[in-house]
Amino acid sequence: MAARTPRRPASEAVSGSRPSGSESGRPEPESGAAASEIALLGEGDIGAAELTRRLADNIRSLRKARGYSLDDMARRSGVSRASLSQVETAKTNPTIAILWKIAAGLEVPFSALLGADKTERVSVLRRPDQRVLRSADGQLESRPLTPAGTLGGVEVYELRLAPRAVHSSEPHAPGTGESVTVLVGQLRLRVAEEVHDLAAGDTASFAADVPHSYENPGRTHTLVHNVIVYQR
Repeated sequence: MAARTPRRPASEAVSGSRPSGSESGRPEPESGAAASEIALLGEGDIGAAELTRRLADNIRSLRKARGYSLDDMARRSGVSRASLSQVETAKTNPTIAILWKIAAGLEVPFSALLGADKTERVSVLRRPDQRVLRSADGQLESRPLTPAGTLGGVEVYELRLAPRAVHSSEPHAPGTGESVTVLVGQLRLRVAEEVHDLAAGDTASFAADVPHSYENPGRTHTLVHNVIVYQR
C-alpha cells in the first residue's frame, strides 16, 4: 500500500529478552494472546510454503530498503532477532501477532507484507486469488478483501470466528482505527476495559491502538467485516 503507518506504539516495545528459540530451532511464540500460525486456504491460490517464502522476501526487502539491521528491527518491532531471522529465511510460519509487530516496526500496512499488487483504475480480487489466513487452532479465518496497494491507508477483511472462539490483538500503531460490522451471528468486542455485545447488523468503530479482542459467545459461526484505517 502507498500509505505509511505511524511508528509502533510504546506498548509494543521490547519488554525484556525472550529465548532465541527452542532446542528444535523453531522460535518461541512472541505473544501468548495470539498463537495463530499462517495457513493458506481457498481454491487455486498459492500454497502455504509459497506464502511463507513470499512473506520472507517481502519483509527482508522492506527492512533493507529502510536500512534497518536485524537488531534495529528487533528494537523497533519487539520481535526477537532470532525470530526475525527465522521469518526472513522462511524457516518458520510466523504468527499473525508477530506479523502485526513487524508491520508496525517497518511502518507499513499489514497487507504490504503479503506483497503489493499492481494498482489499476479498478482492481478486482477474485475469490480463488484471495489469501485466507487461519489461526493454528482453526478458530479464526481472516480473508483480505482489498488487493494490496489499492486503497491508501485502508484495509478490509472478512473475519470468521468459530463458536466460542476468542481472538486477541495487541495495540496497533498510534492513530490506527477499526470498524467492525457483524454480518452473521454475534460478536463480543473488547476494547481496553470496554465490552460491547453486537448482533447481526450492528457496527462498532474504535481506536485500535489499545489492546482489543473479538469473541464469538454463540453456538454458531460469526461473520464480521473488519475495516482498518491507518493514520497518514
